[in-house]
Amino acid sequence: MHSDLPTPDSDALAHSEQLAAHLRAEILAQGGAVPFSRFMELALYAPGWGYYSAGASKFGAAGDFVTSPEIGALFAATTANAVVPVLKQLGPAARMLELGGGSGAFAEIMLKRLLELDALPERYAILEPSADLRERQRERLERALIPPVFALVEWLDRPFDDDWDGVLFANEVIDALPTPRFLADEGEIYEETVELDGEGRFVRGAQPADPLLMGAVRHVERYLERPFAHGYRSEVLPQLPYWIQAVAGGMQRGAMLFVDYGYSRSEFYQHDRTDGTMRAFYRHRVHNDVFLWPGLQDITASVDFTALAEAGTNAGFELAGYSNQANFLLGNGITDLLLQAEARTDEVGQLRLRDQLKRLTLPTEMGERFQVMGFSRDVDMSASFLLGDLTWRL
Repeated sequence: MHSDLPTPDSDALAHSEQLAAHLRAEILAQGGAVPFSRFMELALYAPGWGYYSAGASKFGAAGDFVTSPEIGALFAATTANAVVPVLKQLGPAARMLELGGGSGAFAEIMLKRLLELDALPERYAILEPSADLRERQRERLERALIPPVFALVEWLDRPFDDDWDGVLFANEVIDALPTPRFLADEGEIYEETVELDGEGRFVRGAQPADPLLMGAVRHVERYLERPFAHGYRSEVLPQLPYWIQAVAGGMQRGAMLFVDYGYSRSEFYQHDRTDGTMRAFYRHRVHNDVFLWPGLQDITASVDFTALAEAGTNAGFELAGYSNQANFLLGNGITDLLLQAEARTDEVGQLRLRDQLKRLTLPTEMGERFQVMGFSRDVDMSASFLLGDLTWRL
């Protein structure tokens, strides 16, 4: 069944079995079943064992997937072009908060570009739950940035708890939020659970949905103007509005920018997408067995951008714009940055830069699969979404 996947080494398999044993113990302690969202939470974030908590490489050629900032400098530098007008409107006390800093590649290029454009924030904070990734980010940024710029960087355990003005940025964060899955059965809504079969393997189960999940699913049905068909399974994030409010914290003025793969709601819940969007990434291969090798593979779901728009506006922000990644980058000057970079490098470097542009913007690569959504509060960010605005799809 998994013959196309490379087999982990013995140490990795032993690590995975430790987490699997922990997951089995939790399932048994909860009476034989846990919500899928709890399984996903532990598989990704269990201290010392979870995919994002342990020390294995996750990003780039040696990891399981490549994010836009890892491809090269063009993505972060172009994003800097988009946020500079906001930072300048806010003045010298503005902050920047990055959720989930990855390898530190985005922060490095963002800060270098902001320095170049004379728009450095007063503080650049990275909210990173993984101690291992924090250390990797710290080492990279200390090595790559001049001391006065590195001094602006700090790591947080939780969002700002005071009033602040600034920009919040999150690339491929919402897709990794532990998400409930639901099942429609003869008009009733159930929550998908994870149980154990007779041999201790993880299998799907179901239990009646609680009021929060039930309300979220019925809200989607009202929006779609149709009930979900019998047997339809998918994901929904009823906690998304609370999460948005939490990460924005006390932001008084500023903007939020989210980049992720996903769809508008009508596309997300298409009739023929009967098993949702949940999948796993392992060594640059995508597959559907999210129970395989806990702790060694990423588990992720696409984003319902209509839900994100609702959550942001309900939190008191204005929707600044929504577009695919290609139009966002092209509209914020990626081709100018490409030409400038090409003039500073040789022929091999120019080929690499053009490959970056293709991977970031072509429809067959990341250009249309990834979406960008911006929110603003008492600032103008509309210029960042002048090209190819897709808010009509929401």
